[in-house]
Amino acid sequence: MPNKQQPKATFLRTLQAVMWSFAGMRKGSASQEDMARLNPFHIIAVAIGLVVVMVVGLIALVNWVVAQPSTLL
Repeated sequence: MPNKQQPKATFLRTLQAVMWSFAGMRKGSASQEDMARLNPFHIIAVAIGLVVVMVVGLIALVNWVVAQPSTLL
């Protein structure tokens, strides 16, 4: 029986898997498939990059909201 190796996942596939995991909407079967195909170092790098983008985005949003004139008074 020949040993069939699954093709390695692309960067976009890694990005998609990490984003689905951030959202918490990942099927168990798809998660198991990703575990077999994705490189753990790529997952960590993409996850850290997305966390940095999210934190910078939240900081920018808060600074923008605080800079807006208050209309409640």
